[in-house]
Amino acid sequence: MSENSPPTPPRFSATFDRYAIAQIQRAAATGIYDIRGGGAKRHLPHFDDLLFLGASMSRYPLEGYREKCGTDVVLGSRFASKPITIKTPVTIAGMSFGALSAPAKEALGRGASAVGTSTTTGDGGMTVEERSHSKILVYQYLPSRYGMNPDDLRKADAIEVVVGQGAKPGGGGMLLGQKISARVAEMRDLPEGIDQRSACRHPDWTGPDDLEIKIGELREITDWEKPIYVKIGASRPYYDTALAAKAGADVVVVDGMQGGTAATQEVFIENVGIPTLACIWQSVQALRDLGLHRKVQLIVSGGIRTGADVAKALALGADAVSIGTAALVALGDNDPAFEDEYRKLGTTAGAYDDWQDGRDPAGITTQDPELASRLDPVRAGHRLANYLSVLTLEAQTIARACGKSHVHNLEPEDLVALTIEAAAMARVPLAGTDWIPGSTGASF
Repeated sequence: MSENSPPTPPRFSATFDRYAIAQIQRAAATGIYDIRGGGAKRHLPHFDDLLFLGASMSRYPLEGYREKCGTDVVLGSRFASKPITIKTPVTIAGMSFGALSAPAKEALGRGASAVGTSTTTGDGGMTVEERSHSKILVYQYLPSRYGMNPDDLRKADAIEVVVGQGAKPGGGGMLLGQKISARVAEMRDLPEGIDQRSACRHPDWTGPDDLEIKIGELREITDWEKPIYVKIGASRPYYDTALAAKAGADVVVVDGMQGGTAATQEVFIENVGIPTLACIWQSVQALRDLGLHRKVQLIVSGGIRTGADVAKALALGADAVSIGTAALVALGDNDPAFEDEYRKLGTTAGAYDDWQDGRDPAGITTQDPELASRLDPVRAGHRLANYLSVLTLEAQTIARACGKSHVHNLEPEDLVALTIEAAAMARVPLAGTDWIPGSTGASF
């Protein structure tokens, strides 16, 4: 090399990149694992890897201004005497009071109610604000039993038995002491200011036979009126969906690993579970094999962002979807208006996921009264309603383009995949071919 040759630029290892090195250094300095929210950040096969085949000569599209395209969904029609009907196939996932502020929970109820859909309590019980501003409220029944009481079960419109979550199937969540305010502590019967780790499994049952007994108990408590959901974290969705349906669930919720979380170990978020795209076909197939597809409703969650994501999940066989992280962004989380304050926290708008610290400048993932007061639940609820309306209109637009008079009429035949991985996971052909990888047989 001559003197005048330009210096060779530093080259980082693909294995030990800057982030991996920083994680090693952080672990060496602190001796504890990293905790955060926000769901998986690694690239995973997702709905972006699918495309719709709009109508042309072989299909006839619907005229958007003259021909109707339905979006209503009935949930819980299998056994419940009072199934719920939502006007859009998009629901709000369970996020607890504790993880979220009281104004944020109120805003979720307001936004969901404005468009005729449901919201969900999350761990820690039901707040007055949430119940009073939610026309349709699903009550989560979790392993921790925090805040659980029969009166609130009866006040709810449906009950969701949580077996697992997409960001942490097989594990429990965390709520750090700085978010255990006096009110949160009272609702959860916990010491104020002390870190809380939720249980990873229910204390009174260990398998599907016990789950069947538990579902029976919940039906008796609610006079067989309320739909009973079972939520599973996506890992073995075929078997888990089948077992939930056999145990008597009206609705199965399957949550892929792109699902967010208020707080858990990063090693869990990035390395446990399977992508949302990979779990839908297996759950649908399980219901079909039991003769229960569309009789037991399937809700899919984990990384839903757009109306196209909604439409693709429905085309693959889901009855509805559920959103969590996207709903918080719609309320105002990670808003660039708070960029200066996010920078003071060592992050930036769009990357802020330290929701467990309780210092959210937007007033959403906090129990600090001053920060929480920044969120106007009426205005935030209106923002969420706008977002939900757009998701619904986008899904309708795609359904009409495929010639469908209801979003539930979308089907796998309307889709193609851009990658071999997505084609194999979703069981739709690779674009430009009729090849579905692995279509000669299925193995679970």
